[in-house]
Amino acid sequence: MNRVRLHALDSRPDGDEWIVGRRATGRFVALPEVGKQALDLLGQGLPPDEVGERLRARTGDDVDVPDFVEALLGLGFVAEVDGRVIDQEPPPRPALARIRPRHVRWLLSPAVPAAVVLLIAVTLLTRPPVPLDHRTLLWSSHGSAVLALGAAVGWSLLLLHECAHLLTARATGVAGRMRLGTRLQFLVMQTDISGIELAPRRHRLTAYLAGIATNLTVACLAALAAGVTTGTPRRVLAAVALLALLPLPFQLLVFIRTDLYFVLQDLTRCRDLFGDGAAYTKYRARRLLRRRGRRTDDRDPSLELPTHERRAVRVYSVVLVVGTTLCLAFFAAVTLPADLTLFARAVVESGTGRSVWDRLDGIAVVVTLGGLHALWLRTWWRGRGLRG
Repeated sequence: MNRVRLHALDSRPDGDEWIVGRRATGRFVALPEVGKQALDLLGQGLPPDEVGERLRARTGDDVDVPDFVEALLGLGFVAEVDGRVIDQEPPPRPALARIRPRHVRWLLSPAVPAAVVLLIAVTLLTRPPVPLDHRTLLWSSHGSAVLALGAAVGWSLLLLHECAHLLTARATGVAGRMRLGTRLQFLVMQTDISGIELAPRRHRLTAYLAGIATNLTVACLAALAAGVTTGTPRRVLAAVALLALLPLPFQLLVFIRTDLYFVLQDLTRCRDLFGDGAAYTKYRARRLLRRRGRRTDDRDPSLELPTHERRAVRVYSVVLVVGTTLCLAFFAAVTLPADLTLFARAVVESGTGRSVWDRLDGIAVVVTLGGLHALWLRTWWRGRGLRG
């Protein structure tokens, strides 16, 4: 191997290491200083042997540059070797591909979060008529109208929330993709903004918090509008404001990698808080089994982490275990029995209902509830296939 040509790579310093990667694919890696120097020399068109000699002269250490190049090939960072183009799968097509970074770069302006904070302050000071209780959601005596508004606003807000992540990341040059996913028993829409790790911290945090900021903005605007209207429009706008606020407590469930999880991971300067926390939890579980007579020879995986990451991972592992246990327990004790009971009743009603409307109601429940659970199962199964 005489020459390698690298794809366009971005990098930023991160403590004693460098984060290097391709925004187009979302692949990135942490390299020590000597790895970054090797990458720079290869990027200048120097052959691996000469790169190794220069690094030896600089550092006094022997660096296996050919092995380093092999690792870069596996990451998809190498475009050509000795003039031969490397066959690689093209990057996945991004969502909303026609939107370019220049179109949405204004989202990274400090004026945007300042405007959101100002809007929240104005809303709190004016105290609009939006009682935070169930009666606000029951704005109409017609249940179908209440459900229709809830579904329309809920799905619209979900799309706006994810588009906020996508477009803010796009402003930094990250492609971004949206898809359905599962988090424990929850069916969620998630936005993959892998590659945002190459952006400055302020831009990363802006992308992570963009969804929450969108919900708060919609809630404030609807609440302020409710304050200057009367009758049905006021009740509808108040319901919209509360519907925009309802998803926010879900973000506190950091053990299922919500938006605030990524903020926490960034602030603790951890590479993979969830993955390392899960690995440490499994290690502790195996240690517990060993005390009960089962033999294991595992080594604590957190010992390989820097001190600051090790502390964060061990604390997070407790949150991971407690949160997951409580979430699944609630699902087993409350949600699943309720769904099964409702489904069983609907099956009976759909076949033996006293009227046509009772039977249609039963069929609607069977289709809706069964469809949601089937969609969750299909999404979960596809996620397993992707991880495999």
